[in-house]
Amino acid sequence: MFKRFIAYYKPHKVVFGLDMLASLAVSLVGIVYPIVTRSMLNDLIPNRNYRMVVICGLALLGLYFVRMALNYFIQYYGHVMGVRMQAQMRSDMFRHLEKLPYSFYDNNETGKIMSRMTTDLWEISELAHHGPENLLISGITIIVSFIYLMTINISLTLIIFACVPFLILIAVLLRKRMRNAFMESRRSVAEINASLESSISGIRVTKAFDNAEKEEEKFEIGNKKFTLARDDAYKAMGRFHSMTAFITDIFNVVVLIAGGFFLYNGDIAFGDYSAFIVSVNLFISPVMTLINFMEQYQNGVTGFERFLEIMDEQPEKDAPEAKDIERVEGHLEFRGVTCTYDGHKDVLKGIDLDIAKGKKFALVGPSGGGKTTICHLIPHFYDVESGDILIDGKSIGGITKGSLRRNIGIVQQDIYLFNASIKDNILYGRLDATDEEVIEAAKRANIHDYIMTLEDGYDTQIGERGVRLSGGQKQRLSIARVFLKNPPILILDEATSALDNTTEILIQRALDELCVGRTTLVVAHRLSTIKNADEIAVVSDGQIIEQGSHEELIALDGEYAKLYSLQFRENE
Repeated sequence: MFKRFIAYYKPHKVVFGLDMLASLAVSLVGIVYPIVTRSMLNDLIPNRNYRMVVICGLALLGLYFVRMALNYFIQYYGHVMGVRMQAQMRSDMFRHLEKLPYSFYDNNETGKIMSRMTTDLWEISELAHHGPENLLISGITIIVSFIYLMTINISLTLIIFACVPFLILIAVLLRKRMRNAFMESRRSVAEINASLESSISGIRVTKAFDNAEKEEEKFEIGNKKFTLARDDAYKAMGRFHSMTAFITDIFNVVVLIAGGFFLYNGDIAFGDYSAFIVSVNLFISPVMTLINFMEQYQNGVTGFERFLEIMDEQPEKDAPEAKDIERVEGHLEFRGVTCTYDGHKDVLKGIDLDIAKGKKFALVGPSGGGKTTICHLIPHFYDVESGDILIDGKSIGGITKGSLRRNIGIVQQDIYLFNASIKDNILYGRLDATDEEVIEAAKRANIHDYIMTLEDGYDTQIGERGVRLSGGQKQRLSIARVFLKNPPILILDEATSALDNTTEILIQRALDELCVGRTTLVVAHRLSTIKNADEIAVVSDGQIIEQGSHEELIALDGEYAKLYSLQFRENE
């Protein structure tokens, strides 16, 4: 873990080096004051050398001006370095998140992921900046002040230094408990973020059902958990700081008593004793800085560990022998495909399908039967447990995922539109498309006329998830996106089930045109929309229980006929 953390310093090694030099100079300037104090008390003041007293004072003032400039450099450029490291980690995490498989997002909430990308990375950047500075400045100050104290009185210095192991012992004993407490606190923050993200995204549903109290109740569960976690963290931190502060207080008592005896016995001069007291405070201060740094260290380390948890997730990988493909013909085959989620219950069991190029194939059946899973396997969103899926006779395992997905267009019931302009959302189908191609795609999706009624036309901002559009308008935008992509294979997963009948007719016209010349896999609950499919398969409990044309399945008088008869009666 340490090597991976250090790697983020490499692009900033010049700034880091200057920052460390400035920190070194600041620590050395700090030791000048007790040296000057000792010289004045032992020599300059007793000998009435006031000229040198003024010179030393002015020299000390000049050094403090230099230290002020160095502190500015440390604070400004050190923080800039930390922020840039944070930005690099955020970029690395985002790129990695883009490469993670569907299964990762099945098991991780958006709010928790966002927490790791914001709060955790901020704590890491603070550690990246302050950590080396605190260690260097405090470390050097402790060493130099210890050496200087030894030159004043060896016996008294050793007595004082004997208290240091108690500080170290307490830090080691309490460190683990504080670390665990802060890790749990981080988890609770992530849960609050996840709850908040879910509640805000669903605010319209909450208002529609007047369930604000329920959402507040759900939020307060996470909020209470956060409070308890923070309580434990601060309790551990309180023990840590109170005990370490008690030991440092002992330093002052030891200096007062032991120094008093030495002064009484004539083993130390009054000027040396005064300088020793000043220097002890100089020695204790960086020790306390290092002790207090433990809290920041814990925050930064736990944040980096959580960052690495994401970075160590295995990304989607192409097989070593996988090759790019150009535009495919569109012949799809499933050969004995079995699929499980998380290695548990089979979702699909020995699926066999053969969909010829340019044909329209429909999947029907009860919810949870495996229809959407079949759709998700074609673009290789999930791996199969056994069996194989082929496109134009080639196993999709031997095709790079990127080139495979460029040949597949998907229109789903739950449309996701970005908080951007209408044009940008259509362009997502093919980023290098011209304005003319975007307009043509919109026309074919029957959405162009509506867009032209808007004040800003194609530059109209549609809001988060397309909130300013109706369900039918959002669906037609998603269809325009696929028209622009122009894939040879098309997957329609419940594309019209959430629409009213009038809107469905308009959307269905656009979909019918979209299907022309493409191999199309349709998932539908409304059987009237797939009567004209070349072939229909009934999927139930992960198996295909019936397969044939609409007429053949009606004549079979099986499950499909029952579903069709039921829907027909409902329509009547």
